[in-house]
Amino acid sequence: MVILLFTAGCTGTSPQPGAASPSVSQPAIGSDSTVERVEVLHFHGDQQCTSCIEVGDLAEETVKEYFPLELTSGKVSFRHINYDNPGNKDMVASYGVTGSSLWITSYDASGVHRLQDMDVWYLTGDKEKYKAYLAGVIAKSLNADLS
Repeated sequence: MVILLFTAGCTGTSPQPGAASPSVSQPAIGSDSTVERVEVLHFHGDQQCTSCIEVGDLAEETVKEYFPLELTSGKVSFRHINYDNPGNKDMVASYGVTGSSLWITSYDASGVHRLQDMDVWYLTGDKEKYKAYLAGVIAKSLNADLS
């Protein structure tokens, strides 16, 4: 007997049961930062699983809730980018996107710094922990802390 299993939607990372959650920190933005701007990019396909949708929706909520002034000024931006849309092929290739993912990209005098944040996938079940964690990551990027 042969059983074939087909799945549609996410090709991103799924959380592993029992995996440790990353630490949560509150954002603090220094006034002496050399970062010009930070982009938060949610890449997704035409078909999205529940986790893929949640990663993007919570990231957008986080940016709006924690960084309203930076969002208004353009210092922080957020975008959902469909990697199945042919119009996005150059950006998809530039990032090396192969599935649903969340990227934090900071721009400063030394160049462009890209971080694919895999830890958000482990926090989708806890909205407040997710948002506090991601706000901390974005704040670090705004402070040019690439660790």
